[in-house]
Amino acid sequence: MFTDMLMADYLGLTAIFVAFFLGGILKGATGAGMPIIVVPVIAAVYDVRLAVVILVIPNFLSNVFQIYKFRSYNTEPKFTRTFAIMGLLGAGLGTLILGWAPVDQLNILMAIIVFAYIALKLFKPSFQIPMKRAKKLVGYAGFTGGILQGALGISAPISITFVNAVKLERPVFIFTMSLFFISMTMSQIPLQIAQGMMTWETIIIGLISFIPLMAGMPVGEIIGKRMNAEVFDRVILLMLTVLALKQLVGVLI
Repeated sequence: MFTDMLMADYLGLTAIFVAFFLGGILKGATGAGMPIIVVPVIAAVYDVRLAVVILVIPNFLSNVFQIYKFRSYNTEPKFTRTFAIMGLLGAGLGTLILGWAPVDQLNILMAIIVFAYIALKLFKPSFQIPMKRAKKLVGYAGFTGGILQGALGISAPISITFVNAVKLERPVFIFTMSLFFISMTMSQIPLQIAQGMMTWETIIIGLISFIPLMAGMPVGEIIGKRMNAEVFDRVILLMLTVLALKQLVGVLI
């Protein structure tokens, strides 16, 4: 597939590792959102399909770490379990789309999803969903978020926006999102292997990428405590805007 080219491309590999370090910073600062950095950066160098495949292993490992760290904060087990199970099912469907859809269309959809995320961050929707109502909607949010994660590697506009609206405490939020991401990888891994997308080379790159990801997380925790949150958000959004525009220009021109 693309793996022979990838293993010989040292500049490309450097870009991938830098992407995971930056993603680790965001994850350390906010508890989630790592794919929103990693996927556009790798897609700008290669394509969305490779980005999603490489993301899976580090995503799984980093969220195992966070689940263990926040294991005592599963205060809404039914809500969290439903969210995770529906995410698994949605990610399975999304992975089939990832293997079937033309790469150019995936790149365009990824850019649109990134712009949607930017819009949500800029307008900062202040709506709140009561837990009683959220329990009725959680299956739909988990399934649609899972489709986006499986197909594009980015579920944030649905998954993070939904869970944020429930106004969970930060440790509960992190545990809920971590279980959601782990569950999705349970369907992504076998389906990506079956479709020939995940190979030993991409697994090795994913495992190595876990190192800069974990290196970035403590940096993000420091930034989250000391840096003005609004300034941090603006820097991230500016970078995402440039990457999404590059993606669209590369496909359309």
